[in-house]
Amino acid sequence: MKEGRSRKRKRARHPQPLNQQALKSKHKTSSSTTELNKDDNQTSSSAKRPKPSTSFLDKMRARLSGGHFRMLNEKLYTCTGKEALNYFGEDPALFDMYHTGYQEQMSHWPELPVNIITKWLKGRSPSLVVADFGCGDARLAKNVKNKVFSFDLVSNDPSVIACDMSNTPLESSSVDVAIFCLSLMGTDFPSYLQEAHRVLKPSGWLLIAEVKSRFDPKTGGADPNKFSKAICDLGFASESNDFSNKMFILLYFKKKEKQNSKHKEIEWPELKPCLYKRR
Repeated sequence: MKEGRSRKRKRARHPQPLNQQALKSKHKTSSSTTELNKDDNQTSSSAKRPKPSTSFLDKMRARLSGGHFRMLNEKLYTCTGKEALNYFGEDPALFDMYHTGYQEQMSHWPELPVNIITKWLKGRSPSLVVADFGCGDARLAKNVKNKVFSFDLVSNDPSVIACDMSNTPLESSSVDVAIFCLSLMGTDFPSYLQEAHRVLKPSGWLLIAEVKSRFDPKTGGADPNKFSKAICDLGFASESNDFSNKMFILLYFKKKEKQNSKHKEIEWPELKPCLYKRR
């Protein structure tokens, strides 16, 4: 009996070892669980991170756009017309960027000089031929019945002629009104006015609208009387001026019918660049 029990004890089953496939399966399941836990943690962590708000992104885009505008604006005030023409000609998209910023700045003005000039033209004969030096989006030409030659550094419209404003394709004594609406920006601005004098007929009108701060001697601006004198020395007569607006001044001149045959040297005052501060 004892011997039978002993044999039974010897024949008792021992635990069978797991085969390799089972081990691999177990390891794979364990790894997958670990990876899932890791992914869950990452997802949970990402979910906790706040997403930038739309208003924040809009502010950042506006700040970046404003920085580009200020850079381009300073470029226009500190280079010649020819340099500006080459600069924007190489990358016309910069011109669009500048005018987007310009329109944003103008949106803060209570009144725009182009609207006053438009009203002035509408009060006169629609037969008057106009040259708009530095036309921008050619708003003037779109709002009057007159024939308007629109000039600027880049042409994004069939009606706009791209050129250096000191060298337009117009014939001498061919227009009745020459307009500079916030466009005497280059360091060689006197050459723009000389070109206007060339293309204007005798008794033709010269209208200039400029940022008021550029003509404030107390803050480094030009003396408006000296500026007007220089234009008169060029061959114009001062008709009137308007300093009533808070943001800009308006000067009205007429080309003299009889020009002085003696060309004396004109003392042009320096016009302070209109540089916008960072908002």
